[in-house]
Parts: sequence; structure tokens; C-alpha cells
Amino acid sequence: QVQLVESGGDLVQPGGSLRLSCAASGITFSLYVMGWYRQAPGKQRELVATITNGGFRNYDESVKGRFTISRDNTQNTIYLNMTSLKPEDTAVYHCYGQRVETYWGQGTQVTVSS
Repeated sequence: QVQLVESGGDLVQPGGSLRLSCAASGITFSLYVMGWYRQAPGKQRELVATITNGGFRNYDESVKGRFTISRDNTQNTIYLNMTSLKPEDTAVYHCYGQRVETYWGQGTQVTVSS
């Protein structure tokens, strides 16, 4: 059974930082493209960042220079380091893994507010 489990979401003040984690099981993790989407209330789902099995990273323009995606193939885990957080970063963050099929996690809530 494939599972992607996110953690690390929290309430943080503008300008703060958070680190999200996504632990995968049931897949050959090192072969998968992994990434993060987010969805805010009333808005479309937005691709935030991806990392290929070769370590190539890609980011949405809105998070470039503030967010960093990484992966640890020994721990079957990806991370999203988020700095200089803004209220518009508030959303549920979902990780996904893609090869032929795509798997999703349940999401973790990030709220940026003073």
C-alpha cells in the first residue's frame, strides 16, 4: 500500500519559516519525481516545487528564492524549507510522487498570519 504522509504544517507569523516533510512508503522512492502542491480556500491547486529522481529542482515563480525542496532517498522523504513566509502562502500543502502513476498525501495546513 502506497502512503505519503506530510507533517510540519503550523501557524506562523509573516516573515517566519517552516519545514514540511513528506514520508513515502510502498514505492521505489528513488525512481519517482516528487513535489509539493498547495491549495488555498477558493483557489485552484498550485504547483509549488518539484524535484526529479536526479535532483533537478523546479519552483513556481511565487516561491523562488524563499522555498527549497530537497529529498533524502535513504529516508524516502522529501522536504520543503519555507522562509520569508507571506500570508498568501497560507494553504494546505500536499506532497505527491509521480512515475507512471501519481500518488498524493492528505496534506498539512500552513497558516501565515499575525
